Amino acid sequence: MSIEKQKLYNEIDTLPEELTNQVIDFIKYLKLSHINKEAPDSVIIKSKKDLKEKLQKGLNDIKSNKVYSLDETFTKIDTI
Repeated sequence: MSIEKQKLYNEIDTLPEELTNQVIDFIKYLKLSHINKEAPDSVIIKSKKDLKEKLQKGLNDIKSNKVYSLDETFTKIDTI
């Protein structure tokens, strides 16, 4: 275990029980923020307008038969 993780563990170990869920939620938030920074722009939804545009592009792709199987999709996701 790294020194930083040991320090984190020590802090968590002394944390009042009533704050535990807040810390867990914050850790989940940090992990999600990190994932979002590494994700391609094409998969991040920035606003309602952006969502609508991406959904429309998807519908247009379906109409143009530019589709992938589930296996192809998950293989692509694994490379992100």
